Amino acid sequence: MLLFALGFLLIILQPCTGQFPRVCANRQSLLSKECCPPWDGDGSPCGELSNRGSCQNILLSQAPLGPQFPFSGVDDREDWPSVFYNRTCRCEGNFMGFNCGECKFGFSGLNCTERQVRTRRNIFQLTTSEKNKFLAYLNLAKNIPSQDYVIATGTYTQMNNGSNPMFRDINVYDLFVWMHYYASRDTLLGGSNVWRDIDFAHEAPGFLPWHRAFLLMWERQIQKITGDENFTIPYWDWRDAEDCGVCNDEYMGGRHPTNPNLLSPASIFSSWQVICTRSEEYNSQQALCSATSEGPIRRNPGNNDKSRTPRLPSSADVEFCLSLTQYESGSMDKMANYSFRNTLEGFADPQTAISNPSQSSLHNALHIYMNGSMSQVQGSANDPIFVIHHAFVDSIFERWLRRHRPMLEVYPAANAPIGHNRENYMVPFIPLYRNGEFFKPSRELGYDYAYLQEPALESFQDFLTPYLQQARQIWPWLVGAAVFGGIITAALTGLIRACRKKKGGTSSEIQPLLIESEDYNNITYQSNF
Repeated sequence: MLLFALGFLLIILQPCTGQFPRVCANRQSLLSKECCPPWDGDGSPCGELSNRGSCQNILLSQAPLGPQFPFSGVDDREDWPSVFYNRTCRCEGNFMGFNCGECKFGFSGLNCTERQVRTRRNIFQLTTSEKNKFLAYLNLAKNIPSQDYVIATGTYTQMNNGSNPMFRDINVYDLFVWMHYYASRDTLLGGSNVWRDIDFAHEAPGFLPWHRAFLLMWERQIQKITGDENFTIPYWDWRDAEDCGVCNDEYMGGRHPTNPNLLSPASIFSSWQVICTRSEEYNSQQALCSATSEGPIRRNPGNNDKSRTPRLPSSADVEFCLSLTQYESGSMDKMANYSFRNTLEGFADPQTAISNPSQSSLHNALHIYMNGSMSQVQGSANDPIFVIHHAFVDSIFERWLRRHRPMLEVYPAANAPIGHNRENYMVPFIPLYRNGEFFKPSRELGYDYAYLQEPALESFQDFLTPYLQQARQIWPWLVGAAVFGGIITAALTGLIRACRKKKGGTSSEIQPLLIESEDYNNITYQSNF
């Protein structure tokens, strides 16, 4: 009965965010290249009659890209989403959504004017009922079809440039698995040729903003299908963990008693089927993942390649990463040195920040450690541990933002790998979001982390650190200025005294002003200070 009620609630709720809006996945929309659906509130495209938004031409960034992708016009994701649509809804004020029927993240109310900040909590600090509700919500999302979105099962060329649409339905959870796959898949070049050095969600500056947006959209979908507006994703704090503390039947599924690569039959996740895990098969067929079932979730935590990932990340690894002042550097890919993003993503050593792709640390370490579905990039979101892991990664990103307080200009505007410049739209989201829109503190997006709210010494250190770093940088100049000032003061004082003495010797009627020794000492002290 509860499942039926939640399914009915999904049907009547307004659309949220995802991949291809169902109302635009048709021949007319593809041929006209326009996705400006009406808002149910007034029946006008983009809610224009209610001043929610209007149908506008998409403004694409013209900033140059990095050299990693040497092609043009061969991938549907280039200049997203212009291959499919060049006109979409541009929403006003705090409105959002493919038809401007939603509120921006962090806002609610009839006119989206009410500010809201929800708190994400440690999964181990949830009550039993809260934890069970979270697991039930995950399972519900796996079993309810998305009412608002469909996925593409062919490229634009395979769709005969829009005249033969190729889309299919998908459940809410797998919609997000497919989006993660689509953003990170290889480029199909024809024949049996592919280009692997491309990823719109990883190995470049957009890694953290992309996953931040991804989690917010996932969170919003769960709120909608359950009617629980206060739902937030819990996080798994894996610092200094000796094993997978959530890999048991109480949480995300234990180990199968006879097959260590599978989940325990007592876990609800043991019946889940994965999608989008056979990248080599898709490449050989020059096809997209069609979201058909490909077997159960596979996971064998800790039995990974120890030469690549010898242990789970430590608190010291995280603290060193947070000390890095540059968000991005150099080539802005997985070879970047002294880059906070590259170190947190796990391609640089967490003790030196020097790139070392042969090792997997921090974020990457967790994926490799799970030794299964989560260890292959394109299909990693199949394992529900993905969301609680990335929630904690996002909290580290949040700590860095609060500690260093970067301006938006810190995020690269040009020369990043394809899709990762500040003004590029994130693949494959519709409505459209630019990378730079999520390079901001989480509270501005309507959420916070429980462990960042506590008035602990750690929070005070995060507040104080940028000022100490600035003082450290200018301290030699301050010392030099003080020494130079002292020398100048002494020279001027000596010159003045010599002049006065000379004048006193030439005329007995002209006497210098008398300065008491106490006053003179005060002047000297003030000058030196």
